[in-house]
Parts: sequence; structure tokens; C-alpha cells
Amino acid sequence: MSGTGIVVDRVADYVFLRELGRGEHSRVYVARTPPRLGLVTDTVAVKVLALTGTDGFDAVVDELSLFAALGAPQLVPMYDVGMDAGVVFYAMRHEPLGSLAAPARDLTRRGHLQAVARAARGAHEMHEAGLAHRGIGPPNILLDKAGAVLAEPAVGHLLSHGHTFSGLGTGARAGRLEFVDPDLMRGRPAGRASDIWALGVTLHLVLTGHGMFPALVSADPFTAVRIYLRSRPEPGEDLTDGERAVVVTAVHPDPARRYRTAGDFADAVEEMVQRSRG
Repeated sequence: MSGTGIVVDRVADYVFLRELGRGEHSRVYVARTPPRLGLVTDTVAVKVLALTGTDGFDAVVDELSLFAALGAPQLVPMYDVGMDAGVVFYAMRHEPLGSLAAPARDLTRRGHLQAVARAARGAHEMHEAGLAHRGIGPPNILLDKAGAVLAEPAVGHLLSHGHTFSGLGTGARAGRLEFVDPDLMRGRPAGRASDIWALGVTLHLVLTGHGMFPALVSADPFTAVRIYLRSRPEPGEDLTDGERAVVVTAVHPDPARRYRTAGDFADAVEEMVQRSRG
């Protein structure tokens, strides 16, 4: 175990080959595929949560099982979920092309639009099944041959009752607040509207390379929260008129004036894909 409670070489019968990435509460590894899974692929991706303990584990299993059962082509396939020595882990398909946050190859503007549209389709499938994602952002939009798949929903809140993961951080990390619908920080539940907000923020970021709340980057965490809750998003000038219209609708301060569904958001982005030449 490491100091954060994350296994660094293996978990259960998954032998790690290398680390793919890490967040505040998890690490993701490429691991050898255990024979018991019956898969033809040699490797899988395994996410290990830094949050330990059995409280909430059943809820994690239930939510990830429901996600896996959807079987939508825009959602990453899930293979396994378990606990080893009090550490929660789950396995999914390894996507070697990377993510919108760290693509394995350069993407065109059209490629970025297609990836976000696919993620929105995946989010819509989740919403129709009664699931909120809670963690949509460039690292969780995984690139594949079809364009992209949306990674599994965030489940850390199920293992830490009474805590909210709001994206607090310093410097550039404070910019992650943007992906959290301000209404969530005011106590409203996650759902379609909050995931549509995150899709709009993601679209803006991958098209422009910067956020819509520039003051957050230089602020300490608590100042950043105050700035964020008092500010309105400012889309960059380097968007086309169509792109700007989609982003502005997705992040409207009034959730009722955002896209009605993530599917409607996907329709709007796909319309821009048809117009895009780059």
C-alpha cells in the first residue's frame, strides 16, 4: 500500500503493468487481464479508489452494475468491481488512444466535436436509466476507433457519506470547479442539468484550450469558490458563432434554460460536426 491507501503493484488478481493516470481520489492502471474474466484482450484498465472501507461498497456495485448493463456503444464497457483489503477497485476496457485530456494523437477540431457529442450520447443513456455521471470532463471522455466513449460514473461520493468532492484545489487545479454545476455547490442534486453543464464546459475547454472563469486559476481554494458562485461564464472569443451558442445554452445559469436533455446537446454538437471542415 502507498500512503494514500492505493495499491501500487496489484489488486486482487490484477497485476499492474503501468500507471495510466491519477486523480485526487483514485489511480488508473493498465493491468493483465485475469483468465477468469474470459476476455480475448490481454489488458484492461483498473481504477483503484483511495477511499477505503466497506461503507457504501454495495451502492458502488449497484451503480456500476447498472452502468455496465446499459451496454451503450458510447459508454466504456465495465468488466468487474471488487474490494481487496478494504480497497475498492473496478476494471473496464483499456482505451489505448487516450482521452480528450491526454490524447495519444493529435485531434482536429472536428475530432474534438465528435468526441464530445459521443460522450453526450452516453450521458443521455445514463440519464434515461436514472443515473447521473457527476464526473464528466476531458479525462473521462476516452478516445476509441468510433470516436469516443464516456467513462464510468463518479462513485467516490458513495464511499464517503456526507462529503462532497467539489474540485477544490490551488492554481490550475482550481479551474476544475468549472465542471461542477454551481447549483450542486448550493446543495441541489446531480442530474441531467448538472451533467449538461459539465458537457458545455468540456466542449469549451477542448475547443479553446482555456476555461470560462479565468479568475479561478490564480485564486486560493476558498476564494475560488466565492468567485465562482458570484461569476457568470465568459466563453472565449475563439469560438464560432455556432459553438458559442451551444456552450452558452449548456452553461446557462438557469438549469431550465439549458438543453432539455444530453441528447439535445449531442444533436447540436453533431450539427456543428457536419459543418466543420477541420
